[in-house]
Amino acid sequence: MRRIRCTRCGGPVEIPFPLVAVDCIVPDEAGRVLLIRRRFPPPGWALPGGFVDAGESLETAVARELLEETGLRLTALAQFHAYSEPSRDPRHPMVSVVFVGRGQGSPRAGDDAGEAAFFALGDLPAEMAFDHRAILDDYARRRYPAEPE
Repeated sequence: MRRIRCTRCGGPVEIPFPLVAVDCIVPDEAGRVLLIRRRFPPPGWALPGGFVDAGESLETAVARELLEETGLRLTALAQFHAYSEPSRDPRHPMVSVVFVGRGQGSPRAGDDAGEAAFFALGDLPAEMAFDHRAILDDYARRRYPAEPE
């Protein structure tokens, strides 16, 4: 939350700036999607992703997060959709730009991921973090078509 002064009355004004994050849907050849089990709260399985660092583009951030959390090097990328429901993250208002990507290598858990595994869209884990189940529902229904190039 940032505090500034009102230009009219001089009183304090609080502006709750949302944070910006990126997430990546990484399908394999069988159509399964890569998820990571979070090591830190909030618990659950999630798409690989995280916060965009200062001075970093969305594309650079998603490539960095994918490498840090899964060991995969991003080889193709397409923007899928931005999710901005204020209550989507229990920690802070958050806007997440979701990408569909392809990665090179074999997934292995790293950074704040305790586990990394592929799941069929019809057989996702019961405990999903944030709104990632809804994001994957949108992806399964091709609500926002995107294919990495």
